[in-house]
Amino acid sequence: MAKVIIFGVLDTAELAHYYLQHDSEHEVVAFAVNREYIRDNSFHGLPVVAFEDVETLFSPSEYSFFAPMTGRNMNRNREAIYNQAKAKGYSFISYISSHATIFDKSVVGENCFILEDNTIQPFTTIGNNVVMWSGNHIGHHGRINDHVFFTSHVVMSGHCEIGPYSFFGVNSTIRDYTTIAQGTLVGMASAITKETEEWGIYIGNPAKKVPGKKSYEAY
Repeated sequence: MAKVIIFGVLDTAELAHYYLQHDSEHEVVAFAVNREYIRDNSFHGLPVVAFEDVETLFSPSEYSFFAPMTGRNMNRNREAIYNQAKAKGYSFISYISSHATIFDKSVVGENCFILEDNTIQPFTTIGNNVVMWSGNHIGHHGRINDHVFFTSHVVMSGHCEIGPYSFFGVNSTIRDYTTIAQGTLVGMASAITKETEEWGIYIGNPAKKVPGKKSYEAY
């Protein structure tokens, strides 16, 4: 059982606390946020501490970290906190719901937040700092790289390669044997049928690239 500090006090952090409390062996001991955003010294009965000082209060040799943040700035905000906490010496947990279907949890990296009703088929690997909201189908023989966000009811078919910093809207679909370039933003209910370009925005069925705009400018 790991004693865990969660980054944040907004919805995602609150949900992470709930899931860890009710569906894991881990014990949440505190929340950490950047000092300028501290509004209260406690949250759900636990201390809220400044992220800048967290390692002086909760030693990385005794506590683990979890930063289950949203996909804002194409997952780069979450990546920044992940890297900063790593630089402080923390190890990271991952949460995989007991109601997800996965045969080998060792294929999942660290600081991943995988909720209920995800189906992760064999021979697919998942990198670090990946979020999968409820109800996705993750096909076989694929690779999901670091810093990716799947919302809900996304279908990733078999033999797909998902580049880092990608984001998939609700009910989006990726055709089998497709490579998704880093920073790809796939809109809600869009169907990707061919390789994407880096930092592109894709919408529609079949999905087409939005001209003249980068994904990090939109989300």
